[in-house]
Amino acid sequence: MIARLTGLLAETTADHAVIDVGGVGYLVQASARTLSALGAAGGQVMLFTEMQVREDAITLFGFGSAGERDWFRLLTSVQGVGGRVALAILSALAPDELSRAVAGGDKAMVARANGVGPKLAMRIVNELKDKVGGLAIGVPGAVVAAPASSAAGDALSALANLGFRPAEANAAVAAAEEELGPGATLDALVRLALRKAAR
Repeated sequence: MIARLTGLLAETTADHAVIDVGGVGYLVQASARTLSALGAAGGQVMLFTEMQVREDAITLFGFGSAGERDWFRLLTSVQGVGGRVALAILSALAPDELSRAVAGGDKAMVARANGVGPKLAMRIVNELKDKVGGLAIGVPGAVVAAPASSAAGDALSALANLGFRPAEANAAVAAAEEELGPGATLDALVRLALRKAAR
């Protein structure tokens, strides 16, 4: 199972990106939201991933945040929602917007996504309504490089001790380190990472 990829962005298209990790190019299907946040080719990126293995294909899906990946998993648990439809929904709605739509039973908002008709939108809202409460939203739309400094490692450990899941902690710390720069102190990193994780 591939949980995340960190490497150089080789190329992006309308529906996928190729991430070069140690000379191997991984083709990753992603939402329009994630693809637009990746930036220019040649830059360092980190994507959370979900791999689907079927008889006729092995597909890697990429996400800019742990929250987006969690929503992908929830959406694909609904009958009739495959990976491409889930990405279409995540292209139309950010994770926090999707949470509000499902919690409020707003099937019209879910139906804004390409390929989602009224019946499927109703099924998504009905089946996921009870599951949304336990879903922790990651850092919405943040596509970040993985933390590299020792202060970042200590900050990751601090967030993990506070009960954050590893994926959420990593995204928050990486975003904080990117904003503060490589020379950031542990105290500053933890404070900013906590603010980012709470959004």
